[in-house]
Amino acid sequence: MKTVITIVGQDRVGIIAMVSNILAENNVNILNINQNILDGFFNMVMLVDMTQSIISLKDLGELLRGKGAAMGLDIKVQHEDIFRSMHRI
Repeated sequence: MKTVITIVGQDRVGIIAMVSNILAENNVNILNINQNILDGFFNMVMLVDMTQSIISLKDLGELLRGKGAAMGLDIKVQHEDIFRSMHRI
């Protein structure tokens, strides 16, 4: 199952490390990363594969949201199909 993770907030050291460590610990494979920083504002979209994951989509979302909130970030985790439907023009 492919999943889209979006991360938005003030740029700071350790954002990518925090997210990628959580994904690695839960056997979630990163397929693609698109990241931008503009005037100190951090924005990243990741496409990940949860086929071999040891955590549910719901639990991964809760874990990332909690860790992200502690760093002042807004992190959303969505199934790829839902993300595509929401962003279809």
